[in-house]
Amino acid sequence: MKIALFSTKSYDREYFDKYNNDDRHTFTYFEETLNSSTAEFAKGHEAVCGFVNDKLDKQTIVKLSENGVRLIALRCAGFNNVDLVAASEKSIKIVRVPAYSPQAVAEHTVALILTLNRKTHKAYNRIREGNFSLEKLTGFNLFNKTVGIIGTGKIGTAFCEIMLGFGCNILAHDIFESDALKAKGVVYKSIDEILLNSDLISLHCPLTPQTNHLINKEAFSKMKNGVMLINTSRGALIKTTDAIEALKNEKLGYLGIDVYEQEENLFFRDLSEDIIQDEILLRLISFPNVLITAHQGFFTKEALEQIATTTLKNISDFENGEYLENEVKIEDGKK
Repeated sequence: MKIALFSTKSYDREYFDKYNNDDRHTFTYFEETLNSSTAEFAKGHEAVCGFVNDKLDKQTIVKLSENGVRLIALRCAGFNNVDLVAASEKSIKIVRVPAYSPQAVAEHTVALILTLNRKTHKAYNRIREGNFSLEKLTGFNLFNKTVGIIGTGKIGTAFCEIMLGFGCNILAHDIFESDALKAKGVVYKSIDEILLNSDLISLHCPLTPQTNHLINKEAFSKMKNGVMLINTSRGALIKTTDAIEALKNEKLGYLGIDVYEQEENLFFRDLSEDIIQDEILLRLISFPNVLITAHQGFFTKEALEQIATTTLKNISDFENGEYLENEVKIEDGKK
């Protein structure tokens, strides 16, 4: 098949070319984000391959259909950026990569926690400047702390297991409770109970209409003073303006995010020579107890291999008329 790959970087080309066995598929790589303005680039291709910040709304899907596209292969787990109804109306199939090295994201979550807590990023910069002082680098033990985990899918489960290894008390919430995690000591509670009792809260749930701005002013009001909040899932799970208020009044003691509500205009780009126009992001960066990474939680060799191989299998299955194991349907968007 001929596939147009959008939002591509050097590592996408490297891994897709490497695992495209016998050059079975033909890829055209575009650095541009896929949206209604760039959908025209897909003309002459039977499929497009998109990533987290591609905008696959109704207008884009209509244009893709007009250009002969029959398949949208997402090389990510999330699909909140896709109009599933519009795709169904145009008989365009959607497939995704539901899990790619859950350990990669879980381990990055821990990296954010430890960096924020023990301030290793600040210590690194001090040492490089010849400053060996320990002033204002005080952290806290993770041992015996209560960690609230919202979402215990594959990534949330991997994170639970890591934090159990630190000796933490784990409270979790998910619409599907895991008996295996319960057997290891994880206690399932309501979201309110997690907000009230956790020293550290980590988000590992998908972005749906029900979870949009799950963490807002009301949620912050229920949390312990000085709580640590980590988000390596989807940016819009947190209402960023409310997080800023919580940081200002010291309700929120630490914030670590690998995702951001408006990241599609920023992340995966080198803007070091540009004037960043996002006032909310600039305000976040100004806080000494905020740590931001640019959606790199997934970014390991193992995950990139899994993304490429699963995406290629999804495409081949579609081409061969086989069952699409990783198909996304309208009802999935309502969960």
